Amino acid sequence: MPHVLLRPVVEEDLATFEAEFYTSEGVGPYQWFGHRTTARDRRAFAETGMLGDDGGTLTVCSGEEVAGRVEWFKRSWGRPLTSWCWEIAIGLRTGFQGRGVGTEAQRQLAAYLFEHTRAHRIQAFTDIANRAEQRALEKAGFEREGVVREAQWRGGRWHDQVLYSLLRPGAGPKEP
Repeated sequence: MPHVLLRPVVEEDLATFEAEFYTSEGVGPYQWFGHRTTARDRRAFAETGMLGDDGGTLTVCSGEEVAGRVEWFKRSWGRPLTSWCWEIAIGLRTGFQGRGVGTEAQRQLAAYLFEHTRAHRIQAFTDIANRAEQRALEKAGFEREGVVREAQWRGGRWHDQVLYSLLRPGAGPKEP
């Protein structure tokens, strides 16, 4: 198991993120949505350090190196006041993929969110063809819920996504 640490983003990380995650080669076939500005990340870092009430970003480190980033966003399945959950996402630099870093980073992020927020549900989705991320989510304790058909527009066509979730341990439905 690789040593993985999640920490707040520091300004030097932004250059690494820009070099790795703003090109089709850097993000790979399942996350390339076309060119976009890097100003959003820079603005979020300047305003909040990329940590806010409705989501955030942490840097994933493996050993002393920046391996990538994890993010979380508030989503809802009904009224936002009562039915919200976290949705998580990960981006790893190519050299850190396939080594267990993503599994451990997602496991740590879920534990962090359960420890520091009142969320009951954490969810993630990935392309139906992205078997590596599906395995990483399952190893991190997420359960596959099903296929969301043609939910993501990428590369000139619609793609099916697989939805995963993790529920707060010990907080399941109460028996009547």
